[in-house]
Amino acid sequence: MIKMRAVFEKKDRAKYISHLDLNRCMQRTFKRSGLPVWYTEGFNPHIYITFALPLSLGYESSVEIMDFNMTEEVSEKETADKLNKAMPEGLRVLRVYSPQTKHTGIKSAEYMLTLSGDSSSLHSEFEKFMAQEHINTVKRTKRGGEKIIDLKPDTEVREICEEAGVLKILLRLPAGNEKNLNPSLITDLFKEYSSVSYELVSVERTGIFSDNGKEFL
Repeated sequence: MIKMRAVFEKKDRAKYISHLDLNRCMQRTFKRSGLPVWYTEGFNPHIYITFALPLSLGYESSVEIMDFNMTEEVSEKETADKLNKAMPEGLRVLRVYSPQTKHTGIKSAEYMLTLSGDSSSLHSEFEKFMAQEHINTVKRTKRGGEKIIDLKPDTEVREICEEAGVLKILLRLPAGNEKNLNPSLITDLFKEYSSVSYELVSVERTGIFSDNGKEFL
């Protein structure tokens, strides 16, 4: 059995594919590809696939990670080509390689927020928002309860770029098993805070990282 990892993008109409439907979609994709993939054993055998950091519905991503196993050796390029020929619109494999780290090694992720409106005013408003001493929100716990968390210490603004009628904000947030913050926590609070009207055009995951900010491989 040969362990493999694919990085793929999920964009355009594919951003509306739920995580459960994405799993079904990839099962069909592998079957159509003709690749020698490994099936689980037991009463209901199916193609073994695992995904890192399931994406929220409506978000785009240029860094989706999918692990699978092969029963025979096939080149990385051929594997990517065969998968791409079988994939629906909006999904595309960018590279295939042998994984170096388990999914538990994921520590953070980056997201590009695109806001449509008065970019200069929005820029100033967002800087004031992030300059607050605390950015508190209520987050549900795994047991169904609620707790107040401060997003300020864990939110890193990597870049802010003004374009004509658009503001792009690159955020790095904790991700993985230990702590996982959805960018919607920030966008929801900023919507309430901002006195400048705008539209959240898109949220795209642009990177996944392990310890010390290194690219997750």
